[in-house]
Parts: sequence; structure tokens; C-alpha cells
Amino acid sequence: MENLKVAIGCDHGGFHLKEKIKEYMEVHHIEHKDFGIFIKEASDYPEVAKEVSKAVASGEFDRGILVCGTGLGMSVTANKTKGIRAVSIENTYSARVSRAHNNSNVLCLGERVIGDYLALDIVDIWLKTGFEGGRHKKRIDMIE
Repeated sequence: MENLKVAIGCDHGGFHLKEKIKEYMEVHHIEHKDFGIFIKEASDYPEVAKEVSKAVASGEFDRGILVCGTGLGMSVTANKTKGIRAVSIENTYSARVSRAHNNSNVLCLGERVIGDYLALDIVDIWLKTGFEGGRHKKRIDMIE
């Protein structure tokens, strides 16, 4: 996780969990930028998802984390950006495999679906897991 730069963002349904993830980033000295929202009020998830996705796709950030109520709207929106491989994750195994086999670069979480502790375990595993390459690289190239 050394030198990893992470873009994070949420809508109103993911505000609490985004703040918990920011605390995790600070404790672990992970460079990050919060793309909003900054106060818990109704907001449109596509705006934040697009900003975070563009920041990751451009190479300004290594990875992105998006949080909404379910993680699904953020994932659908993020995957519209060329070069983004966003995944909506609800368990630690999928977090690990999404990085190792699919080289996911945007993690989407649902605050209303998983609790804080599981979410932070998922974030930890997802950030620490590298891409295995090999036969998986060929498949990623096929997607692009």
C-alpha cells in the first residue's frame, strides 16, 4: 500500500461509511482525496462516481473507492468510464479475487448492505492485494 493514491467519494447513502474509510486511510497513512459529498444531504451518485472514475482512469490516482446505499449505482456509473473496472463487493473473498484476477481499480460499497467492520476489512484486503497478471492479464486485455 506504500505510495498508493486513492480517490474516494459517496452520495448521501454512503456518507457515514465514507467517513470511516477516510479514518482508516489516515491511520494507515494512505494518500487520498475526498471527492465528496461533504455533508449528509440528498445528492446524485453519478456526479461523484464520474469524478472519481475520471481521476483513476487518468492516472492521477491509483484506485478509487465509492460508497452509496448499495454500491450498485456507483458501480454501474463508474464502469461507463473507459479503463475503469469497478466492482461492488460484499465479502472479503470477492475483494481479494477482484484485485488478484480482475485488477479492479474502483471498489464500490453499500453502506446499507454491509456493516462498518466488514466494510473496513474489505477495504484493507482490496488495497493490499495486487494483480497476479499471467493468464488473468490476457482476460483483462480482452475486456479493454
